[in-house]
Amino acid sequence: MNRRFHYSLIIVLLLEAYFATLSSFAQQRALYLQSENRLNKISLSLTGEGKLFYKVTRRDKVIIESSPLGLVRNDFDFTSGLSISEISQVAKRKERYELKVGNQKTIDHELNSRSVTFKNKQGAFMILDLVAGNEGVAFRYRFSDQSNELKTIKDEITGFHIAANAKGWLQPYNKAGKYEPGYEDFYQQILPGDPIVNPRNPSVGWCMPALFHVNDRQNWVLIAESGTDGSYPGCHLKPDSKGGIYHIAFAQPDEKYTLPLPDKKYAYPEWTLPWTMPWRAIIIGDKAGDILLSTLITDLAPASKITDTSWIGPGKAGWSWWSHPDDHSVSIYNQFSDLSSAMGFKYTLFDAGWEKANSEGNIIEYAIARGIQPLVWGYSSEYYDPDKRKKRFRQLSQMGIKGVKIDFWCSDRQEVMGTLQSVFEDAAKEHLLINLHGTTVPRGWHRTWPNFITAEAILGTESYFYDSKFPDKSAEQNTVLPFTRNVAGPADYTPFALSIRKFRRLNTAVHELATAMTYTSGIIHFADSKEVFDSLPGEVRELLREVPATWDKTSYIIAEPGKSLVLSREKGNLHYIVGINGTNQGQQIKLNLKKWGKGFSKFRIISEGKDKLMGFKVQTFSTSSAWSYLMAPKGGFIIQFLR
Repeated sequence: MNRRFHYSLIIVLLLEAYFATLSSFAQQRALYLQSENRLNKISLSLTGEGKLFYKVTRRDKVIIESSPLGLVRNDFDFTSGLSISEISQVAKRKERYELKVGNQKTIDHELNSRSVTFKNKQGAFMILDLVAGNEGVAFRYRFSDQSNELKTIKDEITGFHIAANAKGWLQPYNKAGKYEPGYEDFYQQILPGDPIVNPRNPSVGWCMPALFHVNDRQNWVLIAESGTDGSYPGCHLKPDSKGGIYHIAFAQPDEKYTLPLPDKKYAYPEWTLPWTMPWRAIIIGDKAGDILLSTLITDLAPASKITDTSWIGPGKAGWSWWSHPDDHSVSIYNQFSDLSSAMGFKYTLFDAGWEKANSEGNIIEYAIARGIQPLVWGYSSEYYDPDKRKKRFRQLSQMGIKGVKIDFWCSDRQEVMGTLQSVFEDAAKEHLLINLHGTTVPRGWHRTWPNFITAEAILGTESYFYDSKFPDKSAEQNTVLPFTRNVAGPADYTPFALSIRKFRRLNTAVHELATAMTYTSGIIHFADSKEVFDSLPGEVRELLREVPATWDKTSYIIAEPGKSLVLSREKGNLHYIVGINGTNQGQQIKLNLKKWGKGFSKFRIISEGKDKLMGFKVQTFSTSSAWSYLMAPKGGFIIQFLR
């Protein structure tokens, strides 16, 4: 009997071991998620020490090499000693929505999602949510426990391991200062692991979005954030990327020059439970143009919180500051309201100093009487306190003002991320549009709050006043930023700056004009004087009147970051092809215009005139299947299809 019991016990133990092995094997097989088209895949793995890693592939080729995951909370460590507690089934997530501002009007994507719950040595749980779509993959951390006690994340060890044979375009994350961080530095061409060299200002890391050409230069990848709210700071990448591993870094505690933020030794994320953290988005494409057109960041963001968006309208605006920075007179503001009216613009922007002019001459009523909707400038500290903010928005709305450009945020701290969400919400209640300047990059917010119409966070044309390096670098940057900054959200670049300022422009006039159509912004603030607009050829003025501020459909024709960009843009019955050259050499291009301009018999091309810095040439031709054009150094062109 003892022998039978002994044999039975052995069989039971063997069966338990067998089923445990099967279970472990099944769990390991389930530790991945792939897109519906089965091209993009994110895979998880645990080491023997319970350390968590992930890897991203496309067509089974490595995009992101094995990279660390995990958090250190003030009460628990989730970076080692982890085991798998639960793996959910794959769920399908439909993302169908319309954007007020974007390359495409309607988005209709299907994402696969799965959640994996990990348990640490003390029995505490951390959830990792995974998403895989045809445009890339994403993940985020989540705690589902209930607790009113404030928890702190002391470290996030998330990394992005980029292979040594890759090439990158990264922007330095400037150290806190009077105007920093404001995401206003040049994107540098780097190799993985390269240090920051010669930034515009002292820097403490790299910004996101970060662009890489990977997999032996066969694929493109953009690393970004989405869905950041008041429960987490805006994040960047640490400066030390030895071995090609870029680690997440939190906002710095000294990012408080322009706002009434408390002094802190550390600016760690703090929140109660449950706690859902921002998405780490990894956008993947076979071509750089796939990155430019991606909406993965807004796919991941919360749906619109504004039920009725009929009052939100993209458009164009006159703007006096660039041509008259020191003139805050009633006459100059009224002149630009007249300019907006003459050019068929929807808005005019009254920048700093507008309140005095309004008290002297009622510039707001003057604009409204001419059918122009006024936008006004404001300082961030005026909108930080909740009560003052709501009162101010109410006052502005009652005055007939349509939107507010709020300047000098200069911080990614968690308190600021939360304040920005409240700014969008409180402004929406008064039917006001929001334009952020001196600020962080958007993180899918223009889907959640469609009244968030544009933001700076870009090294724009005002740099002709301030940076001697800008004229030489701006053409190249104009062919990089649409693949990086503008993917994150609308960008207020303030294009069309033809007048020569302190540092002489090198880009051709057509290149500058074309930036109004290569950048995407809910309001395009045109930067120049009435005299320049009046001097334009009739066809160029006609283009400026009709060109929209957002698009129904965009396609890329040539997409080479740092070199050249050619886009097809459509809105209703309007159809354009616009190109810019980011180099000092001419670039020969050939296009089948019958293919791109199907249904149009003619096209008008706007190119460089005799004076390339200030002049335009306008010609009309029959649509052909073999159109050839030599783009001038730092030049461009615009094609309008005609019936």
